[in-house]
Amino acid sequence: MNRISRPDMQILQNILSRFGSFISRRRTRLSQVLGAMFVLIFVFSEKKLDITAPLVVGCMFILGCVLVGIATVGRLWCAQYIAGYKTTTLVTHGPYSMCRNPLYFFSFLGGVGVGLCTDSVILTLVIVAAFVFIYPITIMNEERNLRKIFGSEYDKYVARVPRFIPKPSLFAEPDEYTVKPSVFRREAVDAMYFIWIVGLLELIGCLSELNYLPVLFSIY
Repeated sequence: MNRISRPDMQILQNILSRFGSFISRRRTRLSQVLGAMFVLIFVFSEKKLDITAPLVVGCMFILGCVLVGIATVGRLWCAQYIAGYKTTTLVTHGPYSMCRNPLYFFSFLGGVGVGLCTDSVILTLVIVAAFVFIYPITIMNEERNLRKIFGSEYDKYVARVPRFIPKPSLFAEPDEYTVKPSVFRREAVDAMYFIWIVGLLELIGCLSELNYLPVLFSIY
């Protein structure tokens, strides 16, 4: 079996680094495009589970609402600690004491919750696939930037705290913490968008039931 030479490995690492930077810079735009496609599929599709398994659909919706609620509270919690400190301070308390990317963890829960609220397994899997494509690359790119900014301090944090799945036994919080209200307010509004999306989906669902929207295809 041929081994990859050191120069080839360096070239590969440079390509992956540039690709990661591209994804990280375009993350918001990619999310918007994928979100628009997601909404279009939801609007013009009939959900077969609504007919064949209404009990399953009900359970999916309840679980989806629970996950969206957890995600919203979690993102607000993260905003309390990170708002205004993203590039000036290595935040290691609160949710950041249990994992290095709690904001993305809660966003993943919220995305799955939104998917479940569509009553569609396919749309839920689409959200999971989009997250897996975009966010691991984004996380690795951000880690490289944080390592450049904070150096050995960040390396010690990496060695102690898991990347994505929270470890509750590591939880630590200060007695007091300074929050920047203007920055937190903007972050808080952003943290609420999962709830707004579920509300929009319910409105679209009502319009579909009233036959105001055409059905072009069916999905599970």
